[in-house]
Amino acid sequence: MKVFISGATGAIGRPLISRLVGAGHDVVGMTSSERGLKTVKEKGAEGVVANALDAQAVQVAMNKVRPDAVIEELTSLPERYTPGEMRAAADRDRTVRLEGGRNLQNAARSAGARRYIVQSTGFFYAPGSGLATEAEPLALDASPAVSASVRTYTQIEQRVLSSSDQEGVALRYGFFYGPGTWFTPDGDVADQVRDRKFAIAGPGQGVWSWVHVEDAAAATVAALECTPGVYNIVDSDPAELSVWLPAFAAFLGAPESPRVSEADALQTAGPDWIYYSTRLRGASNTKAKRELRFAPRKLEWLV
Repeated sequence: MKVFISGATGAIGRPLISRLVGAGHDVVGMTSSERGLKTVKEKGAEGVVANALDAQAVQVAMNKVRPDAVIEELTSLPERYTPGEMRAAADRDRTVRLEGGRNLQNAARSAGARRYIVQSTGFFYAPGSGLATEAEPLALDASPAVSASVRTYTQIEQRVLSSSDQEGVALRYGFFYGPGTWFTPDGDVADQVRDRKFAIAGPGQGVWSWVHVEDAAAATVAALECTPGVYNIVDSDPAELSVWLPAFAAFLGAPESPRVSEADALQTAGPDWIYYSTRLRGASNTKAKRELRFAPRKLEWLV
């Protein structure tokens, strides 16, 4: 199958290219720079340079490739995972996902691509009991940045899944960890944990769903052949912040993470970190296991 990937040099893009090439697919990765083009080629794929926000450039690239399937992994996230930098990057990231994604899908449709796969969220489900399935709502009524992100993901899913002439698949990934992510021994969060700058707010009962980038890539390859729809691509052992963060610190050989009151966290980190600390809900991967034969590894610092 001829597969076109946007966001080809991102945290999931790199292992995804390797997985696709290894599975025998004809892969073309889109990147916005010559440096990224070199990375794509080193992974064994062909590459094109185009800015997702340039609709004409995207259309030209897509017309040259004429792919069978397109995988949209567009993001524009900061290097550091801090409340301030996430807020600063939010508008840019939203524009890339919404406008860039729309350009990509329009070009894919015009070029005749039948299958369209898009990145979505598996960690922003609305509060409820137990692990959330794909049928349950996302957290539109949450803290400001979480609500804004959910609105963005909702628009993306509606765009992709409502297409009458394409087979739409939305993959609701958990928090990425592993090489090239914030959550790895040489990543930004690890540095913050070593410096005791990554705190547990309140009781820390927010439940985080994770996925290793290699496992996410494997599920994305499988999604080329699955029934269209929504899939939670998350691990089998979602964990409360008060559980996984101390374990991560121990895994790194770092000092114990600090605990702060919600009132103090509101002043220092803002309402979104309180939401992450106390209200996140884990997701179920039962559907992905059944239909994609998804077999995620256990979170490495909880093994």
